[in-house]
Amino acid sequence: MSGGAAKARLWAAKWRWYERNSLPWNRMAIHREFMRREAFVRWPVHGNVLEALREGRLEIGPHTLMEPGVWMTMPGSARVRIGEGTFLNMGVMVAAERLVEIGDHCLLANGCFVSDASHRYDDPDKPITWQGFQSRGPTRIGDNCWLGANVVVTGGVTIGERCVIGANSVVTKDVEPFSVAAGVPARVIRKIDYASNSRSSESSAGSIE
Repeated sequence: MSGGAAKARLWAAKWRWYERNSLPWNRMAIHREFMRREAFVRWPVHGNVLEALREGRLEIGPHTLMEPGVWMTMPGSARVRIGEGTFLNMGVMVAAERLVEIGDHCLLANGCFVSDASHRYDDPDKPITWQGFQSRGPTRIGDNCWLGANVVVTGGVTIGERCVIGANSVVTKDVEPFSVAAGVPARVIRKIDYASNSRSSESSAGSIE
């Protein structure tokens, strides 16, 4: 094979990997897979979404919505599970090396990044881009969580149910349920007291009467 032909084949392989979702029949197939799950995706969507849906490695609950520019990558046997009614805003990226789980009715604002792995960098004889990834274990986000713009959730982290993570935070450790956390690294600022909120609402209603 000539040098030109080899370069063309390499370019074609890269185009297929990075641009395959732009093929009209693949785009239609992705929309069909989302429709079957009662979910919706706005174009463009990036990553190996179609293959993962067909192989059962990408699970999406009903009424979930993905805004333009969402990027999901799960090579090999990696899995991503997204619950019911979850909203992924523009530019959200979910990268699984083994398992990433996002619960029901979660809200991920623009530019959030959620992964269970990080790049290796410990081999001095290889470029970082050749060293692959390492995982600290599954990453899990509980039900009814709100992640502000540009939040990063790192590998092996569990965020409990009904947590709020402030914009631009980096979550490197578990966050207990019903917490508000923020910062780099993220730390719990306060707990959410639903009983107190309920009492305040009842008091306000009584004063109106």
